[in-house]
Amino acid sequence: MQIALVGIGKIAVDQHVPSIAASPDWELAATVSRHGTVEGVAAYTQLSEMLDAHPEIRVVSLCVPPVPRFALAAEAIRAGRHVMLEKPPGATLSECHTLEALARQHRVTLYASWHSREAAMVPAAKAWLADKKLTRFTVTWKEDVRRWHPGQAWIWQPGGLGVFDPGINALSIVTEILPDPIHLTAATLEVPENCQAPIGAQLAFAHPTAQVDMVFDWRQTGDQTWEIEAETTQGTLKLLDGGARLQIDGSEQGEDADALKGEYPRLYANLARLVARGEIDMDLAPMRHVADAFTLGHRSLTEPFHE
Repeated sequence: MQIALVGIGKIAVDQHVPSIAASPDWELAATVSRHGTVEGVAAYTQLSEMLDAHPEIRVVSLCVPPVPRFALAAEAIRAGRHVMLEKPPGATLSECHTLEALARQHRVTLYASWHSREAAMVPAAKAWLADKKLTRFTVTWKEDVRRWHPGQAWIWQPGGLGVFDPGINALSIVTEILPDPIHLTAATLEVPENCQAPIGAQLAFAHPTAQVDMVFDWRQTGDQTWEIEAETTQGTLKLLDGGARLQIDGSEQGEDADALKGEYPRLYANLARLVARGEIDMDLAPMRHVADAFTLGHRSLTEPFHE
């Protein structure tokens, strides 16, 4: 199937373009971007121009920042195209619900993709936890914003999410592997004096049997930390390297894998199945927790951020 990629920035170049190129399901047939292009692929600066020029391209993958994404997604859906949304699927929950209703009205596929759920050991972690009684659950998600988001000023503006841009990756895994639902009870958001979005967050959640705490931080230097630990009455599980590695009671499960390898190829395989079946996947559970943090969180000003 032919697909168009909208927004040729770092994540598109690093993940989407190579994943599409390696896929047996997809052919990158057009791009839409104000600045970026892909060699040998038809390039446009406006989505409307691409839609008019290529009625044969039935699928659009959106890699633009969250705030402008709604208008582009709605335009593509109204043109009868299937749409894949980078995470988070939008700037607000309400606009995501609107997009889903619009997709159902126009009978097209809409896919809210969560790439961290596709990490190698997430399914195994979910299976192991399914019949366990949880007593304590901790998430430590610390990385270097300068390394992963160089020059991306939009992440510090309203709708950019700040540290919840990576933090929502952790939440996407948590909401996939936990058999019982959780909800936020308290949060502290550390906001740089010159920014609108947090650079750090400490979160506490209610759970039927366990204490659940999470720490997100965008100031980590050196080794990056993407860890989830679940203590149960039958042992302890650790998901390491963003879900690429799994330990049960200290014993490594499966083979070591690159933390990012395979996630985006699996997203595009999921998209192909959804389009073939005419289905919609708009799970917004990770985004609900982020919205709750912004609603309930205590804001604490911290030193200005300068790249």
